[in-house]
Amino acid sequence: MNFHEYPNSYFKAVAIKVENIEKSLKFYQEMIGFQVLEQSSHQVILTVKNSNTPILTIEQPETVVPKEQRRTGLYHFAILLPDRVSLAMVLRHLLENRYPLQGASDHLVSEALYLADPDGNGIEIYVDRPSTSWEWSGEDVVMDTIRLDAENLLSLSQETKWSGLSEGTIMGHIHLHVSELQNSKEFYTKGLGFNVVNQIYGDSALFLSTGGYHHHIGINIWNGKGAPPASENSVGLSSFTVQLPNVVVRSEIVQRVKQLGYNVTNEGTSFMVTDPSGNNIKLEI
Repeated sequence: MNFHEYPNSYFKAVAIKVENIEKSLKFYQEMIGFQVLEQSSHQVILTVKNSNTPILTIEQPETVVPKEQRRTGLYHFAILLPDRVSLAMVLRHLLENRYPLQGASDHLVSEALYLADPDGNGIEIYVDRPSTSWEWSGEDVVMDTIRLDAENLLSLSQETKWSGLSEGTIMGHIHLHVSELQNSKEFYTKGLGFNVVNQIYGDSALFLSTGGYHHHIGINIWNGKGAPPASENSVGLSSFTVQLPNVVVRSEIVQRVKQLGYNVTNEGTSFMVTDPSGNNIKLEI
């Protein structure tokens, strides 16, 4: 089952702020393997092979400041690869270039690598296990964090040369630092229509999705309960885009979000809303 297609709601693109656009672009092209879709002096839109769909946008504000600590915003964005061979090639490429990893985990539902870009923006690169192998306990998908079998994974990459992110790579999910878990849960469930699918971290983090995915979004208070949002020009999250099934669903979401007390604005083909922790969201169809 494809969890990133109609009729599901899912996250399809992320925009982040960086200190130096040239340095950041070099990293995202040469180390991660993105391709340029559009480019200007202060913004680059990135995609993958044979795609015209934006996945990641990097922006350099005019008066940018380094990433502020203990703030709400991006924990990581997660790049979903089409198969294990692709993940194996990425791992080998990172190791050969001695780029530091922050983690490498088996989550039962997926296998994942963790790292940060030169500005400290968190990145997950992962591949899903078949959804038929996922276990559920009631309404919670069973996940864990155990050691990734890197040796087994690397054995798949011996005959294949890395040449960037594989065709079919998409934005798989986003994980956010929030200031309060309960008001964020209300916003993403009652407002945007996502369902809680895992509470492995108790009252410090939640994972939510539509269509029975293991998670399209994670929210946590690991930067501290009541953490403030980052300043406007700080390195970090600029916005992320939610792909909705149709105009009817979007209209219903806009109405629910307004009823919860949030302001919704219209920007071109998108509606914009800010979650309780100051994270900017584009609602698209």
